[in-house]
Amino acid sequence: MRVRVDAGRCMGHAMCESLAGEVYEVTDDGFNEMGEFEVPEELRAVAVRGASACPEGAIALTGEGTDR
Repeated sequence: MRVRVDAGRCMGHAMCESLAGEVYEVTDDGFNEMGEFEVPEELRAVAVRGASACPEGAIALTGEGTDR
């Protein structure tokens, strides 16, 4: 699965890291600036959980089995 974080849409809620810290990291002020990266299969569910928690919809998931 591929993850794309739109840093311009991130408002610093840090919900992604709060619920899925194994996948997402935020800056000291709560912003996710990770850009694009690949997530291993064993962390797929965690990545989906974190992306789904983003109130701004700043995290897009692509690849098999994703709908975001």
